Amino acid sequence: MTREDALKLVKEKVHTPELINHMVATAAIMEGLAKRLGEDEEKWYLTGLLHDIDYEETKDAPDRHSLVAAEWLEKEGLDEEMVHAVKAHNNHEGVERTSLLDKALYYTDPLSGLITATAYVMPSRTLAEVKVKSIKKKFKDKSFAKGANREQIRGIEELGIPLQEFFEIALKAMQDISPTLGL
Repeated sequence: MTREDALKLVKEKVHTPELINHMVATAAIMEGLAKRLGEDEEKWYLTGLLHDIDYEETKDAPDRHSLVAAEWLEKEGLDEEMVHAVKAHNNHEGVERTSLLDKALYYTDPLSGLITATAYVMPSRTLAEVKVKSIKKKFKDKSFAKGANREQIRGIEELGIPLQEFFEIALKAMQDISPTLGL
């Protein structure tokens, strides 16, 4: 599946611009992590892009979130490892995270939201103004962007990437696509 095909599928299934932006941001961060870890950048990008494709359909049934996505993605012929990572990013499924891809997606998912929220509190409301120092400060403030699970994000250290470096990779990835994100 190409990026264009994946984005087309996302836009068929997802109609909330903020959710699409979250998925695109997650994809960009995943691509940056793949590069850092010497993994398949295209595979990681696509996994990040498609990870919440079923969210609008399953938002009222969180126990089904990621299972519906996995069914859809299997029908689309997606690689088994990618489908597993999508399933494993949701805690409700009890699907074990075993591969680097599984773990990276799980750790990345909440970070894109934390960085977006950080941009929103900047005077310019843009990513251009966000610095790693700002992300670190907001990360420590547990009342800020409460949905961004700090322990989940901190899990990146299990992959040998220090938290500060993860913030750097993620911020650069999102800044590189800031016009697409409207930030």
